[in-house]
Amino acid sequence: MPEGSQLKRSLQLMVRLVLRCRLVPSLPCRRCSPEFNKSIISWFVRSFKYAYGLRFEIKGRGKLEVDHPCVIISNHQSILDMMGLMEILPPRCIQIAKRELLFLGPLGLIMYLGGVVFINRQRSSTAMTVMADVGEHLVREDLKVWIYPEGTRNDNGDLLPFKKGAFHLAIQAQVPIIPVVYSSFSSFYNSRTKLFTSGTVKVEVLDAIPTRGLTVTDVPKLMDTCHQAMRTTFFRISKMPQENGDAVGPGAQPAQ
Repeated sequence: MPEGSQLKRSLQLMVRLVLRCRLVPSLPCRRCSPEFNKSIISWFVRSFKYAYGLRFEIKGRGKLEVDHPCVIISNHQSILDMMGLMEILPPRCIQIAKRELLFLGPLGLIMYLGGVVFINRQRSSTAMTVMADVGEHLVREDLKVWIYPEGTRNDNGDLLPFKKGAFHLAIQAQVPIIPVVYSSFSSFYNSRTKLFTSGTVKVEVLDAIPTRGLTVTDVPKLMDTCHQAMRTTFFRISKMPQENGDAVGPGAQPAQ
């Protein structure tokens, strides 16, 4: 089944419904909020997964149901991640994404309507200002923030090195980091042809990693701790052996 064409049509349907809800004057203001938009998007995405034959097995969902702010990080392989995200996205959770995604037609508009915060990675000063602002709102408004620390989609059978933004944010706000790991899509998704068949994705929420008392000098160690924990989990739930720190198995290629 093609990822591009059918999923694109599905996204266009979602856009039309969300825009209709936003443009009807008689609707209460609460229905124009990102939380209401996310509820519509979630319903559509979770419905389409059945048509596409995708199943998500989730372990540790309760670890996201905390009553305090936190930074959630996860690996990112494809637009199919959106289906898994909507399975476990906790309330009052905003996502951070690169600005380029804003211009991806229906997908970009859906992300905008869902309250995604876009950052321009080409302008480091702007990105840092946005992240600092997010950090202030994170604590003051008791929010959760979802970030993909690899910085881009990655289907090479391993995790890419992490970027520092999520870890700076967590330390700045002194909130814990909760890693979420998706298993490899390689058994049912062909990244070259963009075709996929029915399959099962395992999603595992790891234990929270505290940051209280840490400073910016601890960022590299914190990154390494999270990366190692997520990488080990990725290989385990993907049933891909790991030898001497290297991936061995179908679709495994060195990170670039």
